[in-house]
Amino acid sequence: MRFRLCVSGIAALLCAAGCGAGRDIDGDLTNDWGAMAPATGFVPTAETCHLSNFAVSGPRSTYEEVDCAVEHRTETVHVGEYPKPAADAAEPPAGTSAAARAAYKECDKKTSAYVGGPWRDARLWIGVTHPSPAAWKGGARWFRCELVELDSIENDGALARRSGSLRGALASKTSDLLLACYAIKLDDAGAISSMPSKKCTDTHNAEFVGIWTAPAGTPYPKDDADWEKFHDGCREVAAEYVGVPVDANLQYRTGVVSLPGNADVWAQGDHGVRCYLWMEGSDLTTSLKGKGTKALPVQYK
Repeated sequence: MRFRLCVSGIAALLCAAGCGAGRDIDGDLTNDWGAMAPATGFVPTAETCHLSNFAVSGPRSTYEEVDCAVEHRTETVHVGEYPKPAADAAEPPAGTSAAARAAYKECDKKTSAYVGGPWRDARLWIGVTHPSPAAWKGGARWFRCELVELDSIENDGALARRSGSLRGALASKTSDLLLACYAIKLDDAGAISSMPSKKCTDTHNAEFVGIWTAPAGTPYPKDDADWEKFHDGCREVAAEYVGVPVDANLQYRTGVVSLPGNADVWAQGDHGVRCYLWMEGSDLTTSLKGKGTKALPVQYK
């Protein structure tokens, strides 16, 4: 029906031209038309929420915005653009390329600003969505900074469905998203079997103390020697958190749990390690933040 109407419109113009009506009807159907705007490809919108799960590649067909008040899975906090020379590449940046690492770094900063505090201090996770190869060939050069809430950081947490935007969610120090205290349980082999979250006024034996940023070039831990470097870094974070000296006795004051992200995000440049002090055998009922040496004495040598 639309095609037939267009044909009828053109036929009417041609008829009018043949009758010589009007000085502007001269048989040239385009000489008085304004220039058409250049074609533009799809660009996603920042500060929007989505029903779909996070994906590394984001084809237009899977893009589905919803009101953030509606239950959703992911939230786009920022949309950036790949600069040259990455923009001149034939394919979207790979996960470990310099361009992909730069995009992740930008998303890291934008996310903390968006939520109102360091996002690693909370049950949050970020990812970067790139255009599909087909969209890239069509000129798309954007990347999306995606944010999700997890039901747990410490126990291989699952993505949570939530209602409400995460914008400013960490501005309040009482946010229930913030990491707090834990009741660590061990299995028969002495390994951590579970680490359920607790209020710090409930009985617990571990507490989140902050983030240790591994130096550039630090490999993802594979053996005990690698992990010991992470534990040393987290002990220093714990010492600052509680207010005890960083010295030879620090290892006798507290144990630590060190939790980096997975190997994939480590390769993208995410070297932030979540650190927890761990008082095995203790039944604490308060936070140890700022409590000093009396709260964290040398226990044994």
